[in-house]
Amino acid sequence: MHCCCQSLIAVNVQRPPKKHGPDVSIDETWSKLSANIREIHNHNASNLSFEENYRFAYNMVLHKNGDMLYKGTKQLVGENLDRLAREQVIPAFPTGRSDDPMHRSQEGERLLKALRSVWDDHISSMSKLSDVLKYMDRVYTDSAQVPKIYEAGLDLFLKHIIRPPISDHLIATILDLIHIERDGYVINRSAVKGCVDVLQQLSPEKDGPSVYKQDLEPAVLRESEIYYREEGVKLVDTCDAPEYLRRVEARFESEESRTHHYLSSQTARPLRRILENHLLTANLQPVISMPNSGLDAMIDLNKYDDIARLYRVFTMVPQGRPTLRKALKDSINRRGQEVNLGSTVDIDANLGEPDEDPGGKGKGKARPQAGSQTLSLALKWVQDVLDLKDQFDQIWKRSLQSDRDLESGINEAFESFINRNDKAPEFMSLFIDENLKKGLKGVRFISKTDTEVEAVLDKAITVFRYLTEKDVFERYYKGHLAKRLLLGRSVSDDAERGMLAKLKVECGYQFTQKLEGMFHDMKISADTMQAYRDKMAQSAPLPVEISVTVMTSTFWPMSHLDASCTLPDVLLKACKSFEQFYLSRHSGRRLTWQPSLGNADVRVSFKARKHDLNVSTFALVILLLFEDLGDGEFLTYEEIKSATNIPDQELQRNLQSLACAKWKVLKKHPPGRDVNPDDSFSFNADFTANLQKIKISTVAAKVESNEERKETRDRVEEERRHQTEACIVRIMKDRKHMTHIDLVNEVTRQLASRFQPNPLSIKKRIEGLIEREYLERCEDRKSYNYLVSHVG
Repeated sequence: MHCCCQSLIAVNVQRPPKKHGPDVSIDETWSKLSANIREIHNHNASNLSFEENYRFAYNMVLHKNGDMLYKGTKQLVGENLDRLAREQVIPAFPTGRSDDPMHRSQEGERLLKALRSVWDDHISSMSKLSDVLKYMDRVYTDSAQVPKIYEAGLDLFLKHIIRPPISDHLIATILDLIHIERDGYVINRSAVKGCVDVLQQLSPEKDGPSVYKQDLEPAVLRESEIYYREEGVKLVDTCDAPEYLRRVEARFESEESRTHHYLSSQTARPLRRILENHLLTANLQPVISMPNSGLDAMIDLNKYDDIARLYRVFTMVPQGRPTLRKALKDSINRRGQEVNLGSTVDIDANLGEPDEDPGGKGKGKARPQAGSQTLSLALKWVQDVLDLKDQFDQIWKRSLQSDRDLESGINEAFESFINRNDKAPEFMSLFIDENLKKGLKGVRFISKTDTEVEAVLDKAITVFRYLTEKDVFERYYKGHLAKRLLLGRSVSDDAERGMLAKLKVECGYQFTQKLEGMFHDMKISADTMQAYRDKMAQSAPLPVEISVTVMTSTFWPMSHLDASCTLPDVLLKACKSFEQFYLSRHSGRRLTWQPSLGNADVRVSFKARKHDLNVSTFALVILLLFEDLGDGEFLTYEEIKSATNIPDQELQRNLQSLACAKWKVLKKHPPGRDVNPDDSFSFNADFTANLQKIKISTVAAKVESNEERKETRDRVEEERRHQTEACIVRIMKDRKHMTHIDLVNEVTRQLASRFQPNPLSIKKRIEGLIEREYLERCEDRKSYNYLVSHVG
């Protein structure tokens, strides 16, 4: 058996480089290498041997002549850069003798291209030299603590090329080209970018800022500040607001493009800040308030695109949005003030001048009644508010990017001017009342679809949200709803209940509790009347057929409690009959008749024909006084008042309706539009009309007089006092102890859904509760305790 072990060992033997022969000196080696470096600078590298030149440099470093090689190479590079500066850069200096922007642009482009050409030449040469001197970079530069040859070449370029006067001309040329482009001319951007790239790669100090950052950027920013300071003043003086905004937006876009394409992105932020300061921040108010072209004019002309641009531009700076917000609020308030001024009118009930027919044939026409005028003003006011709201909603959505902060400002402005109109709650209720009523033949005919009614209710809620005195609105709404229900004028129960549902969402169930109670009374009354008619069918019929609505006093408006009258016997008999029936079914209750809320259908005989008149209960009582009078006989105002005991205000309104309005079934002596205590009245037997059925509406029944409004305000204030006290007690019963400030804040918060309470009023109510021993003041005089003795 034969075993053989064989191992293979690979040995990598590197031959030492050839040493200089005895006849070859270092000076000769450097002479050859320096000659070849010059050939590289002259673009003749293709004729040279890389290995030979590498060996020359290698041998010099190996024989401790690295310093000679390093310094000699730098000197050669410097000489070449000086040559390039003399031959290519300096001859390209702009002459500066032309005012033609395009000529200056061409000269500047030539200098920048020359610099870039020198840079490309230099970098190409330095790349080749770094390859040849790679051994020197690896062995010598670190020990000698000098930059590698390529980095040294950058320093040399900076010292020999980027130096006065070249650097001065260079920066001035770039600034001039930027200025030319800002003035609207076209420049060679690539030439500028090429030069900027060079300056960004050069740095006077290791790890320090580049030449661009240290020299060019500050110069660009200085010139830009001067340029845009003048530009801002010029634009404000020469442009209208839309044009100013277009110019400014274009400036921002152009500067962003400039920094993106040929300046450094680091310059974008400080350059943008210059534009913000001089084109925007300094001119926000002058631009937005420019006469005939500012924000108001844009809104008037529905310039949605211009407003959108204004929003985009203004929101670029911190002060822009607050300025726009204030301007929007001021604009809305001014427009709202005009709407409010248009609704100012004396609402005392007055009729127009009497017609030219003193005989009262019922064919003359009087001027519109003041009450009707006020209703028209109320409807116009609400509609104007809604139109204004729709206009700004469109602006907010289409131009303001649905900005929530601006929406808040818009809402504040609407709330402000709406509540400056002390008739706003009444007008709002009148608007809803007019749109939830069905029309009458012979007066007007209104047909509303369910969709139209729903749209009206949504619009009404829009304005309702802004009302701070929602309790005042509730009082008016309750009165108007009562008349719609009692007179059967509601367009539909669904519409009425839909409105209540919306109010409940806005203000809570307590707000609509009494209103819903009114609907409940109407249903119970219908059932009661059916039972009454069934009972009366079994007995002798009465001369007068009545329909009664029994209203719970706590639900319905009781402002007409004092508007009673002396009913004729024929009406009293019918009323007594119903009272007996009702009280036999409900013990412990008391009925109080409200003739001011009723109406009657009565057939009246005139010489020409009979007419069926629909009149108020008061008017019926007045007409019955003339039943037994002979022709030519009359009753004085005082006789009518004594016989009926109708209050003066109601009596005058009903006499005006019968004798001074469109349908003159009575004659007034002397003729006139106003009823006075010394007037007298007679039956107009000569009355004629084409209609068989005629509704005689009560004059000025739609709105309150100044005295009634004052009474309403007094009742509201009294209710507020009670509500404030109840709220204080409710809060303290739950908390037991609270500081004064916390209690006032909590009461204000809880009552805000009905009205905005005054802190002084809250303080008075607290004092009153302390006197009645519901609360006690603590020793610190800044807080209160709830007295447990009043619990329950």
